[in-house]
Amino acid sequence: MKFRVERDVLAEAVSWVARGLPHRPPAPVLAGVHVVTTHEEGGCLGLSAFDYEVSAKVQISVDVEEPGEVLIPGKLLSEIAKALPSKPVEVVTEGQKVVITCGTAIFSLPCMALDDYPTLPAMPPVAGSIDASAFSEAVGQVATAATTDETLPLLTGVLMEFNGQHVTFLATDRYRLAIREVPWTPANPQFSTRALVRARTLREIAKTFSGTARVSLDLSEDAASDIVGFEADGRHTTTLLIDGDYPAIRKLLPAESPIEAVLSVPSLIEAVRRVVLVTDRNTPLHIAFVEGEATLTAGGSEEARAVEVIEAALSGEDIAVAFNPIYLAEGLAAVTTPYVRVSMSHPTKPVLFKGQNTVDGPADDSFQYLLVPIRFAS
Repeated sequence: MKFRVERDVLAEAVSWVARGLPHRPPAPVLAGVHVVTTHEEGGCLGLSAFDYEVSAKVQISVDVEEPGEVLIPGKLLSEIAKALPSKPVEVVTEGQKVVITCGTAIFSLPCMALDDYPTLPAMPPVAGSIDASAFSEAVGQVATAATTDETLPLLTGVLMEFNGQHVTFLATDRYRLAIREVPWTPANPQFSTRALVRARTLREIAKTFSGTARVSLDLSEDAASDIVGFEADGRHTTTLLIDGDYPAIRKLLPAESPIEAVLSVPSLIEAVRRVVLVTDRNTPLHIAFVEGEATLTAGGSEEARAVEVIEAALSGEDIAVAFNPIYLAEGLAAVTTPYVRVSMSHPTKPVLFKGQNTVDGPADDSFQYLLVPIRFAS
């Protein structure tokens, strides 16, 4: 194998694929990046990584003198590619070594056992495409509500529901629920299915595609399908789906909320950030809503206490609710509008957060965050 490529092109491609390498590979061979060169399309370099759950593959145009394939230690290759001077790079195999030359810099890396490397899964059929920025934003808003408790595998995932012209992202950890609906363009207008993807994996995938225009989503309507794929700009990644029946969490959304308060999102976020300085991580944050204002109160150890009052437009009777401050802050951070509508019915019943653009405008139903309050003594 022998090829030449610009340093920046190589570094970007290697860095993207290296993100898919496992931190603790179950087998040493999975720490490698599979490198393949062909004469197709005037010269093509394919780089891939796979850990039996997630695969990543990228193809770029290079000047191929001799086609071939090799398996190289991935993390080391990524570090070297980023450190190379800004000059053309030549890569050539010499026996059981891969020699990388860039200007006066020369690196010799050992080849890994290619015969032991698993075959990457085939990409499922293209089901449609979604705006990359909307995809990244939706995943970021919802994934935070998934649990990290591996004893509850279903709840470590984000459920994607495909129905007509929309895809809905849902996640819950039993104490909160996040839902975001995003338009997409299906290949078949009647396409309808569900896919449960591990939240941390989906978050990383969304992040890697955030700089593109649109992302193709590859999956089958077949209920027996166990894989979903994402691709854009010559980059392809797949991940296994979580197997199981996700709970019917939509029924947790309240049918009606007789008490509603509208607050400025930046003001509420800043007030929460200041008030919780006196508390421990899981100490409840109390918010009392009365006409015209909301009072945030928190008390910690050694009799430390903080109180802050901010403006709030209240509809309904006065109410006081206590929240886990971490869950509250993460939910508010996911609201992208200037104002948030807080819908309540009782101090101990779930509270629904929706964004809205003006104080007296309609709520935006595309993102909903449901938070279970903490019970406290009156």
